Amino acid sequence: MQDEPAFRRIAEGLAIRVRATPRGGRDAVEGIEHLSDGRAVLRIRVRAAAADGAANDALRRCLAAALGRPPSAVSVASGATARVKTLAVAGDPDDLTARLEALCAQERPR
Repeated sequence: MQDEPAFRRIAEGLAIRVRATPRGGRDAVEGIEHLSDGRAVLRIRVRAAAADGAANDALRRCLAAALGRPPSAVSVASGATARVKTLAVAGDPDDLTARLEALCAQERPR
């Protein structure tokens, strides 16, 4: 599982495994990290608290902005109440992959 990337192509775009940090002090994509079980995740922190879906909405908006997509192009595909969740991003998979790889190359986990 160590070699499994944090994202995969789907018919509509990309499915991205995310580790969310609500009440993280700022809205930021912090790059790829590996969980203790070896799974790769995209680490994103948001200012919003995990109440009434506010953190999920902030997470969608943060990722959409980072990838140059409208917030409506990002949805929570699974794990809505979990810290590790999958977000679906609609768009051209090649373009999204290139944007995500460029984003992760410049961001460093803290």
